[in-house]
Amino acid sequence: MTTPVRTCVGCRRRACSDELLRLVVAGGELVVDERRRLPGRGAWMHRSPACLAKAERKRVFPRALRVSGPLDTSGVRNVVERLATGE
Repeated sequence: MTTPVRTCVGCRRRACSDELLRLVVAGGELVVDERRRLPGRGAWMHRSPACLAKAERKRVFPRALRVSGPLDTSGVRNVVERLATGE
């Protein structure tokens, strides 16, 4: 069985979905879908602070998730930083 390939919204590189985080809008807030079971449209991103910074700079989350207005990325930033430090 092959793993699906997805494109990172930050760096635009393709990777196996196992290497990426799935992000969704839940309750008007951008959250990491750790179990990949939350309903709705998802955006995929590497577990890298650099990819998060690129995605924020390009303002891709509202467009990728098809929502209007800016999204708060502080929760996602906390998860990415925790994963980057290996905690």
